[in-house]
Amino acid sequence: MKKNLRDAIKDRRTYYQLQNTSPVSDEDIQSIIEHILLYAPSSFNSQSARMVLLLKENHTKMWEITKEELKKVSKSEEAFKATEEKVNTAFASGYGTILFFEDHSIIKGLQSNFPNMVDKFAQWSEHSSAIVQVLTWIGLESVGFGASLQHYNPLIDDAVKKEWNLSQDWQLVAQMPFGMPVGEPSEKTHIPLEERLIVVE
Repeated sequence: MKKNLRDAIKDRRTYYQLQNTSPVSDEDIQSIIEHILLYAPSSFNSQSARMVLLLKENHTKMWEITKEELKKVSKSEEAFKATEEKVNTAFASGYGTILFFEDHSIIKGLQSNFPNMVDKFAQWSEHSSAIVQVLTWIGLESVGFGASLQHYNPLIDDAVKKEWNLSQDWQLVAQMPFGMPVGEPSEKTHIPLEERLIVVE
């Protein structure tokens, strides 16, 4: 199942119930990510986005790490049990996870080369990362996956970098668990477009 762009944008939602099956091959998933990394825009064409695709036991390990770190800061055993259940059913139960990073060595280089804009490059990096995240979410939706965007950073940063031997210059921005959606997403409401859009002719 492949959707056109308009439908993929419309249908992209947050799915908190995922199962460990895939409508496409692992090579197809990798191809989606590679296409986004090649063509997503970034300020000064910095291409500072970095992504890690975790499948199979690495996907499972990612959410075991997350639970381990959450348990350390949980206020009680009862509170952790509720958190653990959410992680197990909404994230770990899926097919894979994509980790989004920004390479701060690139950002620091731009700050050094353009000192008059030094305070802007971190902000523009966030913009570039957001573009990559949204395009990835739409790309996964277009082939039949459900996904959500999570932010367990900085709690899990050190453990993630250690587990997969990642550069210290890579700053973790977000995590996207994905899989075949189970059930329907919650209802999405809309603010009237006339309150959000001005057309000037």
